[in-house]
Amino acid sequence: MHLHTGTHVVTELFGMQINLDTIYMTWFTALIVFILVLAASRGRALVPSGVQNAVEMVVEAFCNQFEQNMGKGYKQVVYLLLTLFMFIFVSNEIGLLPTDHLTASPTNDVNTTLGMALIASFCVHFFYVKNKGFGHWAKHFFHPFAVFLPINLIEEIAKPVTLSMRLFGNILAGEILLEVLYSLVPWFVPMVWIAFSLFIGLIQAFIFTTLVSIYLKESVEED
Repeated sequence: MHLHTGTHVVTELFGMQINLDTIYMTWFTALIVFILVLAASRGRALVPSGVQNAVEMVVEAFCNQFEQNMGKGYKQVVYLLLTLFMFIFVSNEIGLLPTDHLTASPTNDVNTTLGMALIASFCVHFFYVKNKGFGHWAKHFFHPFAVFLPINLIEEIAKPVTLSMRLFGNILAGEILLEVLYSLVPWFVPMVWIAFSLFIGLIQAFIFTTLVSIYLKESVEED
């Protein structure tokens, strides 16, 4: 049995191996997110309904969560966090569509998840320097004592690695299992697993975003 999940259409560009299917599905995911946001924000009403109501409920719930995690400073990064959540959530669910491998989750490619984790890590340090200064940023690597410098550096490297691998592993494993189930029992069991995977995709998007917000706490909180 040959598994399609986890394999990619690869081409070479400027001496680098590029997963074309990941690129296509990333842009497709971004388009879906853009359409959802446009539909929610276009013709906004004082009393929301439909898509606007659903999106506002999600945004309000997340803003409350971010404020608990980071305090009032969450407003500096709320757009970044909401964008991450929506992109990851849509990415996770695209791979569940029964399209005979025409669609795949961008998040089942470690390049995508690692890229998002590195961007999140960069933002953590960027906002730290912006809000507290370069000197304070450099000093925090020696906290609480100078001997802790190697440990703090390893921790900063481990954060994006663990973020990316957790999301990548969960989504890839779920899609592999789904493909196996389709080949063994074509209808009922795969449908049940799809329903379960929809929930898992939501949870994974929430976990990724929540962890990033926790990492950002020290960067945006008031002294």
